[in-house]
Amino acid sequence: MSFLSSLDIGGSALSAQRLRMDIISQNIANQETYNTAVGADPYCRQLVVFSEKKRFSQVLNKYANQDGPRYHRGTYYLSNRSKYAYAGVTVAEVIEDDAPFVPVYDPDNPLADEDGYIYKSNVDNTKEQIDLLAAQRNYEANASAVAAVKAMLTKAMSLNGR
Repeated sequence: MSFLSSLDIGGSALSAQRLRMDIISQNIANQETYNTAVGADPYCRQLVVFSEKKRFSQVLNKYANQDGPRYHRGTYYLSNRSKYAYAGVTVAEVIEDDAPFVPVYDPDNPLADEDGYIYKSNVDNTKEQIDLLAAQRNYEANASAVAAVKAMLTKAMSLNGR
């Protein structure tokens, strides 16, 4: 794997985690919203679904079938093209959570249904805080990985000049 591919993979993970943190922040900002019209739904919690840019099985099958010098511990491939040119993570979609909305009994509210309930968003602050903490830790881990690759690249460039 080349250094630039490593940076691309780390960069895609940083972008995906940043979007995840943005969606979580949006959920937290809208956690106290109610339905705005009779029969309408309040804000629905959103979740981010990640996907790999390239399936590992596709990469494995593509390069396992190539002819190249064979060694007793496996196959060594001499190729100028990168196996990981499009590797990384991407946001497949942003979906709505299927958790039920929270009913609040308020029969005097003009938005109440026939039973006297208005509905509050299905965002749970505890879940959002835990998800945000996990996203921050993932972001920090990917930032550390990118920094390590940059440090290796800098060291390799300085050694090349000697």
